[in-house]
Amino acid sequence: MAPLIRLTLIGLYLALVAPLPLLASGAVRGALWLALPLGFVLVFAATSEQVELSDGGIRVGHPLWCAWLLRRGWNLPWTAIRALTPVTTSQGGRVFYVRSTDGAAYLLPQRVAGFEDFLGRFSEATGLDTGSIGRISPPWTYQLLAVLSGAMLVGELVVALAQG
Repeated sequence: MAPLIRLTLIGLYLALVAPLPLLASGAVRGALWLALPLGFVLVFAATSEQVELSDGGIRVGHPLWCAWLLRRGWNLPWTAIRALTPVTTSQGGRVFYVRSTDGAAYLLPQRVAGFEDFLGRFSEATGLDTGSIGRISPPWTYQLLAVLSGAMLVGELVVALAQG
């Protein structure tokens, strides 16, 4: 996953969830203090997806430390990839599914670092045209979300310091 996207999502989690234990009272406060790091680990794991291209094929999955928990991922040799199928999302964007020779469909990663290089290598290895494939959302959306998340974190820190 591209660092901008990963760090933005982690920052958004912290901005939205970190203040909750401070705002809670009684037994709920203790439970939220325990849940905060657990949630952080889950968000960190979910955003640690890796895409590996080799001479033999493509592998999409998570590192060993969290793969047992998430159990998502796929691996295909280049020779087993026969097509790309576009699908419109409910938000009006387009995602693409990699179709294999056995009829299975796998979501093509669209939030990877070096996306244009990834598409070029994918196209070269499969012979499929990737010219119509773009990012699922433009980088400015994550940049804006990163700035807003950072502003929320700074504001929460200022309030916490002023109260304490």
